[in-house]
Amino acid sequence: MIRAGIIGAAGYTAGELLRILSGHPQAEVVFAQSSSHSGEPVWKVHQDLVGDTDLEFCSAPDYEAADCIFICSGHGKSKEAVHSFPPSYKGAIIDLSNDFRLDEDAEGFVYGLPEAFRSSIASSRRIANPGCFATAIQLALLPAAKAGILGEVHITGVTGSTGAGQKPSETTHFSWRDSNMSVYKPFTHQHLGEVMQTLRKLQEGYDADVNFIPMRGDFTRGIIVSAYFDCDLPEDGAVSLYENYYRDEPFVVTVRENPDLKMVVNTSKCVIYPRKYGRKLHVVSLIDNLLKGASGQAVENMNIVFGLDEDTGLRLKASRF
Repeated sequence: MIRAGIIGAAGYTAGELLRILSGHPQAEVVFAQSSSHSGEPVWKVHQDLVGDTDLEFCSAPDYEAADCIFICSGHGKSKEAVHSFPPSYKGAIIDLSNDFRLDEDAEGFVYGLPEAFRSSIASSRRIANPGCFATAIQLALLPAAKAGILGEVHITGVTGSTGAGQKPSETTHFSWRDSNMSVYKPFTHQHLGEVMQTLRKLQEGYDADVNFIPMRGDFTRGIIVSAYFDCDLPEDGAVSLYENYYRDEPFVVTVRENPDLKMVVNTSKCVIYPRKYGRKLHVVSLIDNLLKGASGQAVENMNIVFGLDEDTGLRLKASRF
């Protein structure tokens, strides 16, 4: 059994980790650290786990008890957490923030997008889990970049309210979010850095613009990305390019009919829909922002690091109705 610990265990991504790991046949959670909830039962915060665990939040990590530690402390706090690890800790560290995703900040962390860097993940003990929008965007573009045909890209993406984290803010308040949408961080979203980094590794010399307009949606969870770029391949060739790239991937499904978000919510799946319109190749990419976009992918990376089947504990069915 893989003994897993969670630092910053009171937020959305930690709650999803606890839910997944409670049903994982090869893992058990040995500690859930939260300074603000120390001594409280975990289910008091993550109420969907009532009856599933007797675990209590602890005030400090028990490093020696864990083979793998997930850091869910939030952006800007993970480096502080990692720097406080004792030198004796030899287990795996999987960070869910953006602190180590870029090469210039990596400090030995490997970027954890399995569909692009699986072999590097398998040989590492420090994994920087990708961002949610970054995951959906990259999975929409990887086959084209690998084939060397990617040029300037235009992207619109809509995310659910859980993408903003658990801490309340004006734009996550129900009365603001319900029946409402808005654009935020146009052309400047923080996930663009990791997207560009990956595209340049797959397509040598790539220097075109990736134009991204993120939007807040009036739903709880999920991401829909709509991306398009010039492509000279015929439609059958473009679709085959995507189908062949993802043929053996356990969580990416290429479809030939227009998909919808309910196909992926509450799962670790990504559904990809490529289609030609004139010279444009349009690609729809759908994920659950908390699973394939965060906690599900973190467990996927844990499985790779420890030599398990990648989908162990992650065959989760969508809630269609």
